[in-house]
Amino acid sequence: MTNTLALGPVMLDVEGLTLASHEYDKINHPNTGAVILFSRNYQDPQQVTALIQEIRAARKGDILIAVDQEGGRVQRFRDGFTRLPPASYYAKSPDLAEAAGWLMATELLAVGVDFSFAPVLDVDSGISQIIGDRSFSTDPELATQLASGFRKGMNQAGMAATGKHFPGHGGVALDSHLTLPIDTRELVALRAKDFLPFKHLIAEGLEAIMPAHVLFTAIDDNPAGFSAFWLQEILRKELNFNGTIFSDDLSMAGAASAGDYPTRARLAQQAGCDMLLVCNNPDAAEQVLDALPVTQDPAREARLNRMLGRPTVSSDYKQTAQWQHASALINELILQHA
Repeated sequence: MTNTLALGPVMLDVEGLTLASHEYDKINHPNTGAVILFSRNYQDPQQVTALIQEIRAARKGDILIAVDQEGGRVQRFRDGFTRLPPASYYAKSPDLAEAAGWLMATELLAVGVDFSFAPVLDVDSGISQIIGDRSFSTDPELATQLASGFRKGMNQAGMAATGKHFPGHGGVALDSHLTLPIDTRELVALRAKDFLPFKHLIAEGLEAIMPAHVLFTAIDDNPAGFSAFWLQEILRKELNFNGTIFSDDLSMAGAASAGDYPTRARLAQQAGCDMLLVCNNPDAAEQVLDALPVTQDPAREARLNRMLGRPTVSSDYKQTAQWQHASALINELILQHA
């Protein structure tokens, strides 16, 4: 098939284990660029491979396939995949972070997923209900070391990494899925702690970042994902980040203060987001697809193309000594915490 459509700026989801007839047009919309899969889309590796092939065949051009596969509480594909521990487990076995990143990426790439939204770069402060053990550590230097190793493993398998949730979601107790968390800290405090994993991985070439639906009231009037200050002044200019910026899900309650769905999408895009996530709300996704102007942006498209999976291991990865060794070590790590 000749690629006629560029990667558009919207990431949406699908309803079930196979494509519904009405989903073909949405996937082939010029503003579509990616599909994120959830647990409801997964039965086993064979089924999800077929679904991903169906999604790709529906688009007259490239499309990105993503999933949240951090491990612990956030692992959408389970049966048939290695059960991954929460990120915090690696603190006592630092050498395993790289092996886990490689294993996670290898297993996803084998079924046709381009990337997982990982690693979490939030530094846990011991108060966050939604981050908690998804963070590698309460120590910013250890969190940086472990996240860097995890990303290196992902890269070795052929997967780009996405650091989240910039500039840091670990300092607030509330869950941005349910409300808009407010962080009252000053910029100097964030630079001294929360910025450190982001700054280090950006210097190493981090491919993508997802900002938080968190409002830092002492710094800017807009939540980070809708803030040109955070995304342009700090992320692009101060930290010299040149990769993809994914919005967090615009259907989350933390995004509601920005307005209706087309307004949320427009404001996030104006702030600097390359791709806009609209999940678990098919009507909202259609509104955003139709409301955004169809534009060509070669710089954005080049950044998004870096997110395409480039597997370095064949689909029979379970026969390799590297996978068998990594899988055994990760299973042992989980047992140690049982």
